[in-house]
Amino acid sequence: MKITFQLNGTEKTVDVEPMSRLLDVLREECRLTGTKEGCGEGECGACSVFINGALANSCLVPVQQIVGADVTTIEGVRETAAGTRLVESFTEAHSAQCGFCTPGILLASLDLLRRNSDPDEAAIRHGISGNICRCTGYDMIVDGVHLAAERAAEEDGFTW
Repeated sequence: MKITFQLNGTEKTVDVEPMSRLLDVLREECRLTGTKEGCGEGECGACSVFINGALANSCLVPVQQIVGADVTTIEGVRETAAGTRLVESFTEAHSAQCGFCTPGILLASLDLLRRNSDPDEAAIRHGISGNICRCTGYDMIVDGVHLAAERAAEEDGFTW
């Protein structure tokens, strides 16, 4: 079945089985490997993407559900001012170690910051709670989100 959707701002058509997972289509057909498979059950957040602006676990989404949708992966986010701000802040705060969970956590952080541009620690921990990181213990991730929020607040007109 041919599926057409917007992928990181560009129209994309793929010929796939309609029940293929979006995660597999992104990695195998579209060659976008920033989206990871961790658990395959929607529990770890490594496969997070935005679908029509909403955070979603791509391992749970049959590709037929994205016909005509707007899908944004970490590759699309990192090209934006918000993505750059988050990556720089995470780097400075040493928020990522092995990096496997980082794309999903960056998307969850962006989702949070779009809804709450000045989150406290509890809000950040809640905002990233759908993501499992086995390396950092989360404190450095919280620091990275705080730093990104602080820097954005200092820049006049910055929007997430």
